[in-house]
Amino acid sequence: MNLRINSEFGTLKAVLMHRPGKEIDRLTPYNKEYLLFEDVPYLEALQKEHDTFSNLIKETTGAMVYQLRELLIRVLYDQTILLKLMQDSLKRSGLGYLAEEILGRYSTAECATILTAGLKIHELKRKIPSLNAGELMDSAFAIAPCPNLYFQRDPMALTPGGIIFSSMKMEGRQREADLLRTVFENHPEFKEHVHTLYPINGHDTPPSIEGGDVIILSHEAVAIGNSERTDEKAIYHAAKALLGEGTVKRVYEVHLPKKRQYMHLDTVFTVLDENLVLAYPDAMNAVLQTSLYTLKEVNGDRVNIKREVLKESLLTVLGREIPHLEVLSTGDGNSDYSQREQWFDGANVFAVGPRRVISYNRNIHTNRALRNLGVEVLEIPSSELSRGLGGPRCMTMPLSRSRV
Repeated sequence: MNLRINSEFGTLKAVLMHRPGKEIDRLTPYNKEYLLFEDVPYLEALQKEHDTFSNLIKETTGAMVYQLRELLIRVLYDQTILLKLMQDSLKRSGLGYLAEEILGRYSTAECATILTAGLKIHELKRKIPSLNAGELMDSAFAIAPCPNLYFQRDPMALTPGGIIFSSMKMEGRQREADLLRTVFENHPEFKEHVHTLYPINGHDTPPSIEGGDVIILSHEAVAIGNSERTDEKAIYHAAKALLGEGTVKRVYEVHLPKKRQYMHLDTVFTVLDENLVLAYPDAMNAVLQTSLYTLKEVNGDRVNIKREVLKESLLTVLGREIPHLEVLSTGDGNSDYSQREQWFDGANVFAVGPRRVISYNRNIHTNRALRNLGVEVLEIPSSELSRGLGGPRCMTMPLSRSRV
């Protein structure tokens, strides 16, 4: 597995997912905003819907579905790796000095749960009765949970040239990216195939970029959203690495309004086939600027690129990169349906093959319009999954696709 993909729609061969766990049960009406949620899902129902999703992928594509927890436990058997992750996770509460003691009292599997679902002071006191937590209350988190972890698209992105490891905008999500990078750089199945494009070596606090903003447009072009979660400087460095690597010739920076409904570029549009895009029309119309990065020169290890602000719409850009482009609007173009279904990520479907997608069953008008165009739509239940405001694409990180 070379950990590079050259399209958004090649037949799926392997994908990474995370089955929601105890981290979801950490959400309450009082901490949900702090933990970057807008609702409090019901865990058991959420798990059933997620299981339906992962099983559908296996049954309809034969693809290998990797579960993050299983990969993480395998890596954490290395005590050096486990100790570092635990120390880093405890820094915010000022309890980093407890890392070794925690490792001595919890199993590897328990530590994997702690790193994803967090740890409260009162839970720690059950293992360490003599614990002095200073001013921290028993209900406080020694390690905060990662309830957004089932959105596996955000912590990294695979491109034709290698991997972009995310630098998450919100501090509460940075540990997600750290966990995935640790897994891929150390798991025996993947570590020999990692070619890191971002972050650049030596950048201790790299500008933020998130995987949901990265979309492969064609064999020669990648689009990256300049959104509320991805910064211009990060796009520049990622574009420089991509263009210098030589696999793609053009990187587009798509300027999105800094609004919640346009959080990432993949909430604006997704590519379903070599000539078909599903898009949220209001967002497409709201894109006021697109910039183009191309290679200027390579001189030894030095790569110089140039940036050009394009005086044309995103649709024009897509039409140039995708010949004979057809754009289908969410809600089948009906403004009311489109706005309603966009709230539940109508444009964020997951392509498992050319013109073959997985979509939320609640987005009935978008799904009907897709079928009318000959797209095979596989539906999954979404009463709980959709509460996190992310769609099927958000929950999946393709690791291998058939080349197109």
